[in-house]
Amino acid sequence: MAKLEIKIYPDPVLRKKARRVEKVGDNERKLAYDMIETMRFANGVGLAAPQVGISRRIVVAEDVEGDNRAVLTLINPRITQKKGKVKLCEGCLSLPGVSNDVVRPEFVTVEALNLDGDELKINTGGILARIIQHEIDHLDGIVFIDKVGFLKRKKIIKQLGVKFCMEF
Repeated sequence: MAKLEIKIYPDPVLRKKARRVEKVGDNERKLAYDMIETMRFANGVGLAAPQVGISRRIVVAEDVEGDNRAVLTLINPRITQKKGKVKLCEGCLSLPGVSNDVVRPEFVTVEALNLDGDELKINTGGILARIIQHEIDHLDGIVFIDKVGFLKRKKIIKQLGVKFCMEF
């Protein structure tokens, strides 16, 4: 396994829609294991392939509320159901030192492939639901600051030392 470089906002790869994985093989498994190592080394709880510069629809997410803190690998994940709303503070490995409250659905159903290429369906809530939603956003070129108000986002971007421009 290898620790990968985490891309920092405004790296262009963070704004691209990631490509679908057509077949799960050894390359995807190695990438997932490397992503898990990278996530843990950075003290994160989730990581999407675009965050390590790879535009593929692969996410790893740690179940921090579970007893064994298992890490899920989701390939081509998609949210099929959403329920409720909750506001919680989020941060991101690609936006170091930045955090802000974000409103997201409290419960989600996610369909994806696992590392064996088998279909799986997860019904989850709480922190794991938030982590999965955050990481799926990365697959679609969305960072969490896109979900805060315009003025707050402008302030955060200025704090990061990035030139602000309308991205939408």
